[in-house]
Amino acid sequence: MIDKTPTYNLKAVVQETGLKPDTLRAWERRYGIPEPDRSQGGHRLYSDYDIQILKWLLARQDEGLSISRAVKLWHYLGKGNKDPFDEMPLDTEKLKETVDYPLPDSGNRLSDLRNGWIDACMNFNEMRAEAILAQAFSYYPPEMVCFELLQKAIVAIGAGWYAGETTVQQEHFASALALRRLDALLAAAPPPTRPERIIVGCPPKETHTFSPLLIAYLLRRRGWHVVYLGADVPTDRLQVTIARTRPDLIVFSAQLLHTAASLLDVALLMREKGAPLAYGGMVFNTNPTLRERIPGHFLGEDLKQVTAAVERLLANRPEAPGAISLSEEFQHALGYFRERAGLIDSEIWQRLSDTGLHHVGVAEANRHMQRDIIAALTLGDLDFLGHNIHWLEGLMVNYRIEAEKLYIYLDAYYAAAQKHLAAEAGRPVLLWLEQLLATRDELWTVQQYGQTVNAN
Repeated sequence: MIDKTPTYNLKAVVQETGLKPDTLRAWERRYGIPEPDRSQGGHRLYSDYDIQILKWLLARQDEGLSISRAVKLWHYLGKGNKDPFDEMPLDTEKLKETVDYPLPDSGNRLSDLRNGWIDACMNFNEMRAEAILAQAFSYYPPEMVCFELLQKAIVAIGAGWYAGETTVQQEHFASALALRRLDALLAAAPPPTRPERIIVGCPPKETHTFSPLLIAYLLRRRGWHVVYLGADVPTDRLQVTIARTRPDLIVFSAQLLHTAASLLDVALLMREKGAPLAYGGMVFNTNPTLRERIPGHFLGEDLKQVTAAVERLLANRPEAPGAISLSEEFQHALGYFRERAGLIDSEIWQRLSDTGLHHVGVAEANRHMQRDIIAALTLGDLDFLGHNIHWLEGLMVNYRIEAEKLYIYLDAYYAAAQKHLAAEAGRPVLLWLEQLLATRDELWTVQQYGQTVNAN
């Protein structure tokens, strides 16, 4: 029997559970748990039983329940002669580990909690990261935590990887924790209250699922029936899903240039089938002209705008914008480049073998280069590759290769393309490479001139 004698002050409960005082007061005010007594001076006094209830609720949060649902489960199990502690016993060893990971000391501000969560992820400290999320969700609305903590943290960690400050293992660890929490939120969302059905997913080859999973959760929170398909949805199988589910709207997310090209294939199929498509993603934010190539409804640059945009689309049912047709020159160049890409790749490695750049980072850069040229040809404009060149510079930094050595690689690429692409059929690719290297030479001349002037 757990002692119900009111003994412990607020500070003792905070030390024992890891919860913040404001959170304890919020739970008491909103859910009636815990129910502390008061000292003669009006200060809260808690019992061992109160502390065990709090630990039990925290354990349910670690399993993915929101605090409101955890409290409902506590009351449900406590009906009749049942004891929630018998029905779902506490794992004392796990609780001890959780308490050993205190929350940030700078209060309940989401910015502090976000920094604490990032730090926990960088140190692969799963228990502390989960405790911080539990704290955040207990005190703030779930949408706010998703946007201000999880989304911003994932962006910051991704930027750290790009700058070579974060390992891919750290980035994957943080993403896995964030996705697991979103999965739990989606599973716990209330049943649909609106008649419309929405499919949410990613086009072929797109594996970044944080944004579409968050979108699915936000739409479910607003009462829509959401069918979440996840990453890398095959285009040829999507039409079978559409026939079975009869969605009112399809929402897809693409983050990279090559998956924007995959999205174009999805959009053309959806247009043919008369199924309305809405889309978004980072690549359409960094390169707005890409939106002209997708026959669908762009949802906006901010995830916070998505639910309002979907509301408007379902209410007004506007016709989707058309897409710019691919020119005959680009259609021919696309097929021709695909045929010759293997020869170009082999030639590049022969040319780089004596430069000291035969490195896994260059192999990764070359894979992205070939893939993105095909994507840009598919989308009808090689200028879409401009942002990706800057991204390749960051990739070099991530692999501890000096960024300026990217141009050694690009020189080799241009030479290989000249050798294996005919002047007419390969004209779009060759012209783009010529312009890219000419821009590099101009920048180099300006830098050299500036150094000479400074020296004098």
